[in-house]
Amino acid sequence: MASRLFVLSTCVIIFMAATNTCVEASVQFKVGGSFGWHEPAGTNNTDQLYIQWAERNRFQVGDALVFEYQNDSVLSVEKFDYMNCDASNPITAFDNGKSTFNLDRPGNFYFISGTDDHCKNGQKLLVDVMHPHTVLKSPPPISLPPEGFPPMAPPPSDDQSLEASSASVLLTFMFMSLFVTSVSVMLLAF
Repeated sequence: MASRLFVLSTCVIIFMAATNTCVEASVQFKVGGSFGWHEPAGTNNTDQLYIQWAERNRFQVGDALVFEYQNDSVLSVEKFDYMNCDASNPITAFDNGKSTFNLDRPGNFYFISGTDDHCKNGQKLLVDVMHPHTVLKSPPPISLPPEGFPPMAPPPSDDQSLEASSASVLLTFMFMSLFVTSVSVMLLAF
């Protein structure tokens, strides 16, 4: 019985190593850091506060923004409404003092205050969420062909690289699934 457990444990470890899967934890960002979410006041570059805060952070799919505020609100809006500080047609609206917004897709998210003139005074935020990307293994070094040979083909485009990477991951997963299934059947046969 102990040898079966050892073989099964070994198979699981091999499977996990072969799939080379990395899981990244999501991050909750407190909007504005210690400043929080409220109308900037008192400095010449108040309209830059949230822009600079967003530029110092890297947002990924699965992360969340936490807005903490008093006597205010936060609205998720379209780009045009963000640019014009138009709070009349929000996508989502929060006004409970502590609101969490999940970044569920790559791309831009736009936020403004729902309180009159706060947005025009700099209380607005643009967050650019990075596109998820796979970590590709580096290719072997390329050596130049000897003189007289035709030039090398151009490198594949990003789309082709992603397709090749996806196919490789799928094949690895299928192989490892078959391997684990085969070992499990052999263990059950004992």
